[in-house]
Amino acid sequence: MRLVCSQQSACTGSRSNRRPFCASLPCQRPVNSLRHWTNTREASHLRWSAQAVSYRQRKHHSGPVASASAAASGAGGAAGAPSVAQKALAFQQAFWKFLRPHTIRGTILGSCAVTAKAVLENPQLIDWALLPRAALGVLALLCGNGYIVGINQIYDEDIDKVNKPFLPIASGELSKAQGWLLCAALAGAGLVIVATKFGSLITKLYSFGLFLGTIYSVPPLRLKRFAVAAFMIIATVRGFLLNFGVYHAVRAALGLPFVWSPVITFVTSFVTVFATVIAITKDLPDVEGDRKYNIDTLATRFGARTISFVGKSCK
Repeated sequence: MRLVCSQQSACTGSRSNRRPFCASLPCQRPVNSLRHWTNTREASHLRWSAQAVSYRQRKHHSGPVASASAAASGAGGAAGAPSVAQKALAFQQAFWKFLRPHTIRGTILGSCAVTAKAVLENPQLIDWALLPRAALGVLALLCGNGYIVGINQIYDEDIDKVNKPFLPIASGELSKAQGWLLCAALAGAGLVIVATKFGSLITKLYSFGLFLGTIYSVPPLRLKRFAVAAFMIIATVRGFLLNFGVYHAVRAALGLPFVWSPVITFVTSFVTVFATVIAITKDLPDVEGDRKYNIDTLATRFGARTISFVGKSCK
């Protein structure tokens, strides 16, 4: 991009005068001030983007995993190979990133809030002996969450090398074979927990959620390629299935039939709408890789600025 000074007269003054910054730019015909401002903003944005990418790469390559890898390399140079403890630490950190911690926080907060509401509606039925069962329920949700984000990383390896090079499969910290083993273990553990502790309906809902997470990422359907289908899946899993399933499971554990409460109806509706907004805006940082690999998102279709404005308007 070539910037053209809009104040040509200021650039032709004598050497004794203080020359403005624009004097370092080539003087041609004056340009429209709006175009000059736009060009300057775009150049500034490009510099900021480059700095942000550089910072992100330094950040994610200088964390605990990198430290463990560096320690392992040092040990390898001294003793020939990293120790078992170093390998275990590196795998632990890679597995944590594989689980996408920000999604774990949302799952725990949502399930705990719905559980607390269901219990407080019937305080006389509180039984602390049910606490281990509740913990198993949260563990099952985390297993399902881990499977969904994990299978996405396996099939998005090339895209993540552009958009999220710090993820463990894209960075090579975990192989695809390890990713498959982790996904199989997470899905299997979650299904065993819900089938043995929460009955047939919850098991069916849980399986349906895993199915939606699978067709979101896995060919031939790979519905993440289609913007509307993608955000509907996310809104359904994060909004309706999570809240309805947890509330139903808690009432069943308390020995109560399922009845929608006005509060839970509102919470479920609100979270579903909120999950829709998240689903619409989550692809804003991923435009480059999505365009490269023909993933149709609202951000690639309408532009990041437009979708960002829509997301802010919905808050």
